[in-house]
Amino acid sequence: MQKNKLKSLIHFHFIVFIFGFTAILGSLISIDSLSLVWYRMLIAFLFLIVFALVFKRSIKVSNQLLFKLLISGALISLHWITFFKAIKVSNVSITLSVLSLGAFLTSIMEPLFYKRKIIPYEVVLGFFVVIGTSLIFKSQYYYIEGMFYALISVFLSVIFGLINGKLIEEASSLVISIYELLGGVILITVILFFIGDFNMSLFDISKTDLFWLMILGTICTAYAFVISVEVLKHLTPYSLMISINMEPVYGIILAIIILNENNQLSLDFYIGFIVIFLSVILNGIIKLRKNKSF
Repeated sequence: MQKNKLKSLIHFHFIVFIFGFTAILGSLISIDSLSLVWYRMLIAFLFLIVFALVFKRSIKVSNQLLFKLLISGALISLHWITFFKAIKVSNVSITLSVLSLGAFLTSIMEPLFYKRKIIPYEVVLGFFVVIGTSLIFKSQYYYIEGMFYALISVFLSVIFGLINGKLIEEASSLVISIYELLGGVILITVILFFIGDFNMSLFDISKTDLFWLMILGTICTAYAFVISVEVLKHLTPYSLMISINMEPVYGIILAIIILNENNQLSLDFYIGFIVIFLSVILNGIIKLRKNKSF
C-alpha cells in the first residue's frame, strides 16, 4: 500500500511538470483564453473517447453521476479559462506563483469538506506560502489583473480537487475525465454561442497554434487529466495540492529558459518563490517522518 502511494506521488510529480509546461503553451498559443480552453477540452475529450472505443472500455454511468461529472467539468473549464486569462494579461511566473495559494486554501477547506480535524502543520506551511505569495504581490503589483484571475483560478482548482476526491469512489478515472471534459466543452460552447463567437472564425487558427493545441489537448490534458484523477485513490487532495505547488518551480524554470521571463521579475519575487518552494519540500519531509499517507 505504501509502495503504491510513493509510486503515485512520483507519477503525479511528473504530471505536475506537464502542468508547468501547460502554462508555457498558454503563452505560446495566440488565441484568446476562452477559445483555447474550448479546443483543449474538445481535443482531450475526443482523444479519450477514441481510447475508450479502441480498448473497449465501458463509459456508462447513472444519470445522477453524469450530472455531477458534467458540473465538475464545467468547474474545471472555468479554472482553466481564468488560468490562461491570467497568463495572457500578466505572465507565466506570476500566474503559477499565485496558484501556490492552493495549499493554504486546501488546508482549511479539506477538513470541512471531508469532516476531519485540521492538521496544524498544514496550516502553518500554507501560511508560509501566503507570505511568499505576498512578497510576489508586493514586487509585481503592476500585474494585479493577472493576479486577480489567478486567485479565481486557484479557488476553482481547490473546489474541483475536493469534489474529485469523492467522485473517484464512484467511477474510474477514465470515465470521470471523459464526462468532465464533455461538461467543460458544453459550457464553453454555450458561452461562445451567447457572446456571438461560435462561428467560422473560431476555426480560423494558424498551423502553429493547432500544433501546440494538439500537444496541449492530448499529452497535457487527456493523459495528465486521467492520471491526476487516478492518483486520488492513493493521495489526499491536500497532498495533491502541495505537490502542485511544484508547478511554479517547473513552470518558472521553463518560462525563464523558453520565454526569458527573468527580465520581468524582481528580487522580492525570487525570495517569495523560494519561501513557497521550501514550504513544499518541508511538507514532504514532515509527511515522511510521521509516516502518514502521502
